[in-house]
Amino acid sequence: MSPEPPRILLVDSYDSFTYNLAALCRKAIPNCYVHIIKNDDIELKDLSSYLPYFSGVIVGPGPGSPDIPEDIGLVKDLWKIDDAHLLPVFGVCLGLQSLALENGANLRRLSVVKHGHVSTVEHNGTDIFKGVGPVDAVRYHSLHVELSGAKDIEELASTHDEGNGRVVMALRHRTRPFWAVQYHPESVLTRGGGIEVMLNFWRLARTWTFSRGRVTRPWDQKADAIFGVPWPYVRPLPSAPRVNTPLSASTIRLSIPGLSAPDICEVLGVDDDSSPFVMLESAAHPGRFTIIGCLTSTSLRVTYTIGNSFVHLANGESCNQIDLGSHDVWSWLTSFMNKRKVSGGSSEIPFWGGLVGYLSYELGTDSLRVSADRVSSQTRHPDVNLVFVERSIILDSISGHIYVQSITEDDNEWLTEMAEQLHSAARNYSTYSSYNTTSYSTKARPNTSTVILPDRDLYRSRINLAKEHLFAGESYELCLTANTHITLNDPLAPKASSTYSPSWQRYKHLRELNPAPHAAYLRLHPTTLLASSPERFLSYSRPPGTTYKLCPVKGTLRKGPHITRAVAEQALRGSQKEVAENLMIVDLIRHDMHGAVGENVEVKQFCTVEECKTVWQLVSVIEGQSAEGVDKTASHYANGALGWEVLRRSLPPGSMTGAPKKRSVEILQTLEDEERNVYSGVFGYWCAGGGGDWSVTIRSCFKYDDRYECDAHSWTEFNNPDFYPGVHEPEQWVIGAGGAITALSDPDAEWDEMLAKLQSVLRVFGAAVPRGH
Repeated sequence: MSPEPPRILLVDSYDSFTYNLAALCRKAIPNCYVHIIKNDDIELKDLSSYLPYFSGVIVGPGPGSPDIPEDIGLVKDLWKIDDAHLLPVFGVCLGLQSLALENGANLRRLSVVKHGHVSTVEHNGTDIFKGVGPVDAVRYHSLHVELSGAKDIEELASTHDEGNGRVVMALRHRTRPFWAVQYHPESVLTRGGGIEVMLNFWRLARTWTFSRGRVTRPWDQKADAIFGVPWPYVRPLPSAPRVNTPLSASTIRLSIPGLSAPDICEVLGVDDDSSPFVMLESAAHPGRFTIIGCLTSTSLRVTYTIGNSFVHLANGESCNQIDLGSHDVWSWLTSFMNKRKVSGGSSEIPFWGGLVGYLSYELGTDSLRVSADRVSSQTRHPDVNLVFVERSIILDSISGHIYVQSITEDDNEWLTEMAEQLHSAARNYSTYSSYNTTSYSTKARPNTSTVILPDRDLYRSRINLAKEHLFAGESYELCLTANTHITLNDPLAPKASSTYSPSWQRYKHLRELNPAPHAAYLRLHPTTLLASSPERFLSYSRPPGTTYKLCPVKGTLRKGPHITRAVAEQALRGSQKEVAENLMIVDLIRHDMHGAVGENVEVKQFCTVEECKTVWQLVSVIEGQSAEGVDKTASHYANGALGWEVLRRSLPPGSMTGAPKKRSVEILQTLEDEERNVYSGVFGYWCAGGGGDWSVTIRSCFKYDDRYECDAHSWTEFNNPDFYPGVHEPEQWVIGAGGAITALSDPDAEWDEMLAKLQSVLRVFGAAVPRGH
């Protein structure tokens, strides 16, 4: 019988790089099983009897300080384990600090913190650095150790910083099999001290194990009950009946030059403000496809509010409350889509039909198990607001083709009629063109609107509080945001009606002022969202062989007369702050992706300067693929469920939180006075053919209309002919804006950056940030 592969216990201190470390471990120790536990899952006295099952322990990084019991958990006791249960241990970052501290070292703050910075590490080529050449290592720390007084600890490597002097980078215990590094060997930018050092740790661990005659205990049900399935693993899908024969997509491809997305929307009746309407628009390069839903009164609507044990499922004028039962909303929607698989659509386009809408920021924080103290289910935007699109029109901005399609059975008559309507619209361009119809100004008349901006002094003070959290080691980066509230109260302004939609007019203005590759007009009452996002979040292709792609944007420069590519490259890629911000999010996203799909994750593009219509931006691309065969046609994952799982694990977007994500979200709750809700979440689609595409909800505004309420039986005012009583109703809009706070942030500069982002949307209301703000 061949020996069982080694098992490694990885202790996670609620970090956002843990799965990256697990992946590095699997590269250094082929075929090993990596079991991951939180540092507060179990106490050492209970863990000790299970250590004989493991060949070694890895202590991962994490937020906080090694001298705070809630931050360090069982790790502080691990270094004092008795000889009978002793085994090799390798610590990273917080792990190094804990090992040193428990052996008499002193813990200090760095004068200049190092978050996402690359440093040259000096070593003597022995021990865990045997055979290792030059090391350029990524650092994420604001605390460090001084080894004076730590008689059992030997330094193995160091670096020299301007402002900090000499800083310990690696060490070992003189008599016990403990090693640790201060830098992050698992980071994508670490060179020379990553896999090489981990291989040396494993070599030294095996040598120590052999010299002691230590034999690992065979795995059994007792251990399995405590530690469960090793990583990598795929989350089990909920059981749900599958349709024996998938729905079939029918498509007509048209070539109608000159017909724009707004033209088509107006042909479809977007001006009826009471009706739901969805469009995901690629309004600027590098976007390509625009998706327009052709909704009917019977289109299925799904809404959910966190904290509830049910979803609302609306169909026509009825609205039913469906208990989640044993599901959470994520697995419920997986089951929902599992019954609606589609095949046979055009391979030329990414969407055949499926769910379109948005997911809130708080839905993501809820998945992190961060309590949302301010959340109330009363008069809030739904946290999940989706519509199932059966008929749609797709525009391809590159080929110029228009695709009319349906996943409704025997729907050829509608396809033919819609194709003719579009041809007719093109022939009568002056009638249907959104540029020749009556134009309504979206600018508010004087004294009819109120704009409540964030308080400048308060926002700046929160930046300084955020930086204190960074200096204390609680986070590497915090994305601080604030809401601006706009009230429009003009009794003379054109009123919403069955032939006029104020929000649609505002969206058309937004796409002109701030054209974006990931724009959206989502009128899913009670919420209306206007978005002009520059940032795609997650896309995944149709199975089999699905590729999952995350594209974080960190670093933006508005275009101007003298802003050439060379200037943009210097300002973005040449900025230590901008690159560090991007790197932190890239490493965080790699962790999120590894957690969902396993080992096959790769950074395809790092910090590339991309040109958009109005800005230059610093973009990275991370791609992942699942294990072979996971998304075969016969698999439950073939309807895109694994992409949905990647999305679940990746929310809220790391570019809108900071890292480590969970601790950063908890800190941000203390620094922000309101929930973000729709802002900082994502909008997009889950195609019933298995693909998906979601963008970050930024450069956006949204409103809540309490005239639309869903109870257990019906939508109040939904498609009600008496909806417009002729009474003026003020409009309440919200714009969220903010920026990533790092140790290098200047409060005045961060305030100005927030205002610049705010202004890109505020102009839609004819308003401007007052001077002096």
